[in-house]
Amino acid sequence: MVVDLRVRGGGDGEPLLLLLHGLGASGGVWAEWGPVLAQRWSGRWLAPDLPGHGGSAALPEYTFEALAAAVRPLVEPGTVVLGHSLGGVVALELAARAPVAAVVGLGIKVAWSDEELSRARALAARSVGWFGSRDEAVARHLRVSGLAGLLAEDDAAVQEGVREQDGRWRLALDPRAFGVGAPDMAGLVARSAAPVSLARGEHDPMNTDEQLARLGVPVVTLAGLGHNAHVESPAECVALVRSRAARR
Repeated sequence: MVVDLRVRGGGDGEPLLLLLHGLGASGGVWAEWGPVLAQRWSGRWLAPDLPGHGGSAALPEYTFEALAAAVRPLVEPGTVVLGHSLGGVVALELAARAPVAAVVGLGIKVAWSDEELSRARALAARSVGWFGSRDEAVARHLRVSGLAGLLAEDDAAVQEGVREQDGRWRLALDPRAFGVGAPDMAGLVARSAAPVSLARGEHDPMNTDEQLARLGVPVVTLAGLGHNAHVESPAECVALVRSRAARR
């Protein structure tokens, strides 16, 4: 199935770096990476809005496999993939079915309780919520995406997270995307044909060093950073990707 994706990018040459955002965000969260990549990445980069996010079309059903299939046409031989949170799981799915050279999963939640999964299913079952003002919708988007306090309300990436229709506002996020469930991390790592590295911000409440270490792949902890480490410190995260790509 071909999905209409909004994609931004830059650079020239190889290797291609594919950047996949987390749940509720959009490819706009990588905007500050552009200048850093221009100096420190030798090839091109692409940052799509995942299906049901930002300016990309929705899916009939949201699974990790379906999300990976939607971005699969962007991959070429030798592609390095960095995915954040949900995007990190999608990156691992890609590594099992595409010519990926290396994968870095950043801030992936690997342990889920029954209560957390039940809450996610309830969110997925809700109809689209409408707000009477842009400010209300933006505030909700910042909370859902985890970007509150990191991006200003007038940031372009934040503007991409909301839509206006007939004087009302909603999130660009398709709420059904909450229903992807918990990833089979051990299985995904085992099926990856590319080297896998996992990373987390030191203060990320979504995971622990111990949880990631149990998966048997290299784990990097980024000192002083949180769940959205890629937004907090693009330079440090680019350095991480460069180091992982060099080891492929």
